[in-house]
This record gives sequence, C-alpha cells and structure tokens, in this order.
Amino acid sequence: MDDTNTWTLVVDSFLPLLGAGLTGTIPLALASFAIGLVLALAVALMRLSSNPVVSNIARFYISVIRGTPLLVQLFVIFYGLPSVGVVIDPWPAAIIAFSLNVGGYAAEVIRAAILSVPKGQWEAGHTVGFSHGRTLARIVLPQAARVSVPPLSNTFISLVKDTSLASLILVTELFREAQQIAAFTFEFMVIYLEAAFIYWVFCLILSAGQSAVERRLDRYVAH
Repeated sequence: MDDTNTWTLVVDSFLPLLGAGLTGTIPLALASFAIGLVLALAVALMRLSSNPVVSNIARFYISVIRGTPLLVQLFVIFYGLPSVGVVIDPWPAAIIAFSLNVGGYAAEVIRAAILSVPKGQWEAGHTVGFSHGRTLARIVLPQAARVSVPPLSNTFISLVKDTSLASLILVTELFREAQQIAAFTFEFMVIYLEAAFIYWVFCLILSAGQSAVERRLDRYVAH
C-alpha cells in the first residue's frame, strides 16, 4: 500500500477506533473499576479485621486474584462457568472478571493506605466522640485516599489497557474493532499502531486527571 492509501486508511479508521474506545473500552474500564473499588474497600477492611476467619478469607481472595493471570480469570468466567450451568453474556462476564481482578489488587493498596495514617488520627476522632466507623469514614479514609490515588490511578490505567483482553470473549471495544478492520484491510501494522496510539492518548488524559485529583486531595493530608 502506498503512502496515500495508508494515510487514507488511517483517517478512515480513526473515528471507528476512537468510537469503539469511547463506547466500549472506557465504559468497560469505568464500570469495572467502580465495582472493583467497592469490593477492594470491603476486602481491605476484612484484611484489617481482628477476626482471623474474616481476615483469612480476604487474604485467600487476594492470593488467588494476584496469583492467577487475568486472562485465565476471564476465561474461567466466560468459558468455564457454562460447563456448570452458569452462562454469562460477554459484557457482564468481562465486568465481573475485571472487577474481581481490580478488587484483589486495589485491596492491598487501600489497606496499606489506611495503615499509613498516623494512629493519632484515630485517637483524635475518638477524643471528639466519633465512633470507630465514623472516625474511619470522616478522618482516616480521606487521608488514606490521598495516599492511594497514585497506585489506584496506575491500576485504572492498567485496566484500560487490559480491557483489550475482552476482545477474546467477543466484547466490542477498541482492540476488537482494530482486529476487525485489520482483518478486512490486511494492514495489521498500521491499524494496530493506530489503536496503540489511541490507548496512549487515553492514558495521557487519565494521567492528567490523576494529577488533578491529587491536588484536590492535598487538603486532606495531615501535616
């Protein structure tokens, strides 16, 4: 393909790829990350529990998630569960797999962030009459959030890229759109590089958002 035809292909395929990213990749990542964060907070609090049974359940979950590949987790949910009578559509299966994965990794980030808050902050909350739960919600978690923003942002950025694995279970997102265009045009290098460029732009935007969130949360830092 000559340079003119290559450039025409790049221009013609840009909007379909960008559209797949905005309607597939980003929503999938956002939904999975939001659910995963809720799960991660619950698991982190379980890990911090003084009850050994509760703590060990959380520890086991984290060990399984961190010790197995995301692709295997995705395949178990989408291709494995039907063998025991549980059939899940591609989109929900992808969200479940990604959420569980985020929950396992983010739980340790949140737990470490909570532990990084000085014990004096707990004592201050109790001194003014806050319950343990209210101290956690009003004093400790806002400070822990500031500490956890960089690693959690990295987790989200990684998740945006990992959503490309959803193409293997027929979820239409950026990479699957790229595969379809490449298969039709036989210009695999050009199309995949274009898809990589769009992923990169998404990550640059997310990194800028991370910096803005960090500045906003600076007010919660105890000095």
